[in-house]
This record gives sequence, structure tokens and C-alpha cells, in this order.
Amino acid sequence: MNSLLLVIDLQEAFINDNTKIIVEKIRKLVDDNKYDKVVFTRFLNNYESIWSKKLNYNECITEESRKIVIETKDNLIIDKNTYSVLTDELKEFILENDITDIYLCGIDTECCVLKSALDLFENGYNVYVLKDFCACTHGLVEHNNAIEILKRCIGKEYII
Repeated sequence: MNSLLLVIDLQEAFINDNTKIIVEKIRKLVDDNKYDKVVFTRFLNNYESIWSKKLNYNECITEESRKIVIETKDNLIIDKNTYSVLTDELKEFILENDITDIYLCGIDTECCVLKSALDLFENGYNVYVLKDFCACTHGLVEHNNAIEILKRCIGKEYII
């Protein structure tokens, strides 16, 4: 039985007054070595993406804005250009490392964390959301709304 801490998009572009509170908490969580494996995800954007064209979102394009704000050590970093973390690379990592339980933390609760939790749940993984280690760039109301949706969609016992 192996556990995975999945740190979602803890990147320079997503750090603001609403999210900076979780940076040190996640750093300590990673440093505590409580989980068998740790994987970081990094959102990569470009000017041709749907985020740029449809949402006029042009962050995470430069190397500086893509930078993960804590030390990743020797842990795997999975680059993605989607809300969800459930890439083929992550599926392979889970299989190869016999991961049984996946714990999510990071940014944005109402987007990438929510979509990732739902995708992992629908694909049969045991997924838990560490609500006090997640944040939303748009504030606490959106974070709390996402947590309530997750309680209903994946089960309140999986929100810890």
C-alpha cells in the first residue's frame, strides 16, 4: 500500500494574497516525508491555447511564471496543459509505484484540484483532498464552494 501526495500547480503565476497562505504549509507537508511518493504538476500555457484565446488568460507562459515556488527535490514534475492532472504519465507513475491512495493539495481548488479529484475518482482511484492545503486565487468563497461540491461528488469522508 503506497500513498502519493500530488502537489497541483504551486506556481509563481498562481501565488497571490489568497493563495500564499498554503505555500509554507505545503512545503512542510512535502518535507515531513509522510507520503511514500510526491509528484508536482506544472501548468504550461501558450498564446495559442484555449486559455489564451477564449479566456484571455496569459499567465504560465514565461519560465518565471511557471516556476514551482517550493523545492521539488528529486520528485517527479508532470507538465500539463489541462485542468486535470490525470495524464498518461501520471497513470503510468501510479501503476509503476503501486499507488493505492492519492492525496491532493495545491491551487486552484475550484479548477485544477476539483477537476483532478473528479477525474481520479471517476477512474477508480482512492483520492483525498487535503482542504487546508488547497487555495483558490479568487478567494475563500470559491475555495469553500469547491470543497462543498467535492464533498457531494466524491464523498465527504474523502475531504480531509
